[in-house]
Amino acid sequence: MKKKIWLWNHYATDMYKNQGGRHYWFAEKLISRGYEATVFCANTYHNKAEYIDTGDKKYSKDTINNIPFVFVKTTSAFDNGLARVKNMGLFYLNLLSAAKNYSKIDGKPDIIIASSVHPLTMVAGIQIAKKLKVPCICEVRDLWPEAIFAFNKANENTFLGKLMIAGEHWIYRKADALIFTKEGDTDYIKEKKWDTGHDGDIDLKKCHYINNGVDLNAFIKSAEENVVDDDDLIADKFNVLYVGAIRPVNNVGIILDAAALLKKEADIQFLIYGDGNQLDMLRQRVLSEGLTNVKIKGYINKQFIPYILSKSSVNILNYSQSQYNWARGNSSNKLFEYMASGKPIVSTVKMGYCILDKYKCGLSLEECTGAQLAKAIYHIKNMPKDKYEEMGRNARNGVKNFDIEVLTSKLINVIESI
Repeated sequence: MKKKIWLWNHYATDMYKNQGGRHYWFAEKLISRGYEATVFCANTYHNKAEYIDTGDKKYSKDTINNIPFVFVKTTSAFDNGLARVKNMGLFYLNLLSAAKNYSKIDGKPDIIIASSVHPLTMVAGIQIAKKLKVPCICEVRDLWPEAIFAFNKANENTFLGKLMIAGEHWIYRKADALIFTKEGDTDYIKEKKWDTGHDGDIDLKKCHYINNGVDLNAFIKSAEENVVDDDDLIADKFNVLYVGAIRPVNNVGIILDAAALLKKEADIQFLIYGDGNQLDMLRQRVLSEGLTNVKIKGYINKQFIPYILSKSSVNILNYSQSQYNWARGNSSNKLFEYMASGKPIVSTVKMGYCILDKYKCGLSLEECTGAQLAKAIYHIKNMPKDKYEEMGRNARNGVKNFDIEVLTSKLINVIESI
């Protein structure tokens, strides 16, 4: 008999639209291996006014490429203020109702996989699983509330901070299994002394590591089929690429600092793709500083990213050193897209459990400065050809361990273990 799996992710609506991403791929691969998988998500798109109309109901359903999606009614949110809190709260409340009603129509699941980013999805997963008398796996893709404390949006020593930490502990204790996307995240449990090794109540045997990754075959196919008409990409230049969000945590301004130091290198050009609240600031800097070796490309549809990366010479994994705790590793989607492109990578931060070091596919800066970044770019550009190509091959070979087929096998092992 097929096991029925519910995958809950507030923000999987974008995966429905893009027909790709972690839980879309998990559902697709689980179905191909004989499971029934349904994705539950919000009816709103992340940071967009666009939404999926549920009418006067608390949820609606659609099926795309044989994957059932359940859209839970909530409100749009464009910031991280009260609108975001309302968006999360309504999703939680309506998810409880939607899951109850959906189980009456489609039958109850054999297991619920409730994924953060925000913890209310995991709280709902545990509560509904208990009512339905099925196990719940909680997937932690970002350590809340630690990430909130890191951005100074809350103080862990206040009543609210302590309440959030207590709620986090409750989730970890009540979940039948825990999946972390960063290899070192279980260190956090040890630091809190919540594990049984410190006389706590969380058995680390129920903790599992499944990072983000990429559908490698689809990536390669897309690079061949979804071509961008852009002369900069095919110019006879050493292309330094950044593709991703342009926000304070991404610290993209440091790339312009490096570009300023390399202005005299006529064959090096910097191509920056992405959107965010610092995009206009970057464009102004390019103009005011006369950075003719930098092209700010702005938003790019995800389908074109594989082709764009295939034209890179080196990819920049760019973050702020101070606005996040990188000691436990990295689970950013663009890391694996970069690796899939088969090109060397430069990380502006030195991370724990470093994938670049493990697979010898890039360099990590000891100091997050424009000078250090420029030095690393110049070093890779002037490497012997065989060493440069070896670093690229290492990236492509390393990402095979993060191919969605491999990750799905790991997920199935967790499912079957409980």
